Amino acid sequence: MGGSALLVMDVQRDVVDIVGDRSGYLQRLRGAIDGARAAGIPVIYVVMRLTAGDPPVSARSKVGTNVVQAGLFTEGAPGTEIHPEIAPEPGEVVVVKRRASAFSGSDLDLVLRARDIDRVVLAGIATSAVVLSTACRAIDMDLGLTVLVDGCLDTDAELHRVITENLFPLWGNALTIDEWLASIAP
Repeated sequence: MGGSALLVMDVQRDVVDIVGDRSGYLQRLRGAIDGARAAGIPVIYVVMRLTAGDPPVSARSKVGTNVVQAGLFTEGAPGTEIHPEIAPEPGEVVVVKRRASAFSGSDLDLVLRARDIDRVVLAGIATSAVVLSTACRAIDMDLGLTVLVDGCLDTDAELHRVITENLFPLWGNALTIDEWLASIAP
């Protein structure tokens, strides 16, 4: 039987600057991270990074083109760093992805299999991008799925609500951070 991992996705400086630290988001997420560590659940960070100069983004990709034009996620740029308030500890895994899903263009699948992880707990920015895309792939891979609804943010609050209240509960567990922490407490 495998274990769980908390995936903290796209909580990078530029992303937090765009969305903002609404209602103490970073502090709540820090609580989830600390709780996972205390329970012995690995915390895996996922970041988006695109190569500078000639990023591998097709002109057919509206989202990718918008990201490149906005100058987001360029490798080496200070804004691609994980936000310091939730930064990884030495030895924690940081996975680099190239598209919306944490699995796209990354070695996340290998990281999970090598650690016998068969359940993922998702948190990150944005609900309608990395969280949704990663959840879709996770269920296709038959991974157990938990989404921390208040561990996710989106630029569109209504879209966040619809996805977390109507879609994620059909795919797995949609819990608050406090509910999840209570479920993993010894």
